[in-house]
Amino acid sequence: MTEPAPENPLRRLLLPPFVRTLRFRLASTFLGLLLIILLVVGLGGTAIIRSVLETRSEFTLREELAALKGYLHFDKDGPILSAEDDDDRVEIKRLTHAYVIAEASGRVRRSPEDKAFDALADSNQIRADVEQIRLTKENTFRLIQGDEDGPYQVIATLEPDAERRREYYVAVGRSVAPDLDVLKKFRRDYLVFLAIATILSSLATWYSAGRALRTLHFVEQAAKGITGTNLGLSIPQRGANDELDRLIGSFNEMSRRLKASFDQIRQFSTDVSHELRTPLTAIQGQLEVALFTARNMDQLREAIENALQDVERLSNLVRALLLLSQSESGQLPVIKTRLDMSELLADLVEQFQIPADAGQISLTQHSAGPVYCGVDRTQIERVINNLLSNALKYTPAGGWIRTWMETDGNTARLVVQDSGHGIPASHLPYIFDRFYRVPDPNPEKGLGLGLSFVSSIVRAHEGHIEVESTPGAGSKFTVSFPAEPQPAAPPLVGSSAPSS
Repeated sequence: MTEPAPENPLRRLLLPPFVRTLRFRLASTFLGLLLIILLVVGLGGTAIIRSVLETRSEFTLREELAALKGYLHFDKDGPILSAEDDDDRVEIKRLTHAYVIAEASGRVRRSPEDKAFDALADSNQIRADVEQIRLTKENTFRLIQGDEDGPYQVIATLEPDAERRREYYVAVGRSVAPDLDVLKKFRRDYLVFLAIATILSSLATWYSAGRALRTLHFVEQAAKGITGTNLGLSIPQRGANDELDRLIGSFNEMSRRLKASFDQIRQFSTDVSHELRTPLTAIQGQLEVALFTARNMDQLREAIENALQDVERLSNLVRALLLLSQSESGQLPVIKTRLDMSELLADLVEQFQIPADAGQISLTQHSAGPVYCGVDRTQIERVINNLLSNALKYTPAGGWIRTWMETDGNTARLVVQDSGHGIPASHLPYIFDRFYRVPDPNPEKGLGLGLSFVSSIVRAHEGHIEVESTPGAGSKFTVSFPAEPQPAAPPLVGSSAPSS
């Protein structure tokens, strides 16, 4: 498992604890995204308004240029602006507030008397505009400062004098200050809106982040409240089926697993104490009897022999508990090799033939052929030995035990079936628990660890074990393992293809 990188001490000094909280980071992230969106909207809105104002200004200038050209006439003395009535004179005065009429060579023929519009009468600029108009066949636009009502946007074109085959440069301008004021007002109002939105959004995101993290606070408080007496503590879900509900579900599942593990450890300690107390009490009693009542060597020898038997039973119990603990904690070494399970089963069945014959029990093994699995031979031998030992213990004389290997696709099955006493249905869910023993009048039938050990080994091999049993008719244990493919048959030496 990768360990988290250590926190930078400089960052811890520069950033106060408040800034490093998850609530602050969530709120600042949401606020940052919102501000970026608002800034993009503001910039986009500014660009749209500017484009609309520029389009409107160009349209207005084209209309004013057309109106000025309507009053323009040419005679032998050059261009003349003529008016028929007072209204025309007022309109001409408005149009000629910022205008220029010049020859294509740059010589100015008419322009405002106000020196603020000298930029309109610049000969060099006029000649440059004439060249651009002739090249592009389009009107030109440019900005000049003009008078106090400026800046001015200027449109320029070439107007022909067809009679004298001459062209005149005609330009008219209008103040764009009102348009700039509109744009400036929008920017100012939007900045005010942005400041207010930032404050309100900061409060909203801080409140929302707090509500979103409230469930995490409940999880934190629940984790702090977990003790050895309430390991199964759970937090009710909100029903939203979101990430926090899934976190709560994972926390509740962890609590259940912890409770189950601690209950198992507690039960294991109780069971071990009980199982160890019996042989220790027997040893103590036998030695006390020998110490206070033995009067000769034969009585001492008998007491010592009985104590040694209990010591051996105690040693077997400790060894079984050690192996079981290692297997359940994953510390039991499992070295898998490719193994023919049918051959291994046949060897072990042969070893059990002598005790089976002594108990007048028919023990047989049937396999259709090799069945290969990747398993630890030593551990699998323990599994088969435990299953065969249990079958012999609980099968009366005249009964039978049948074993076989079979395959079904990628699964190999080891089956041990007997005609013994069987297991009542009420006991079947618990027979793989530690120290669990089906009630039996014979106390020497076992410690209740064999099937638990078998189950742990099977799980370590990524398999599973099932049991079917009928009281009075016997039991059937089925152990499933991942199977491996059969090896390819070697080619026959000297063989040739059949002739047609």
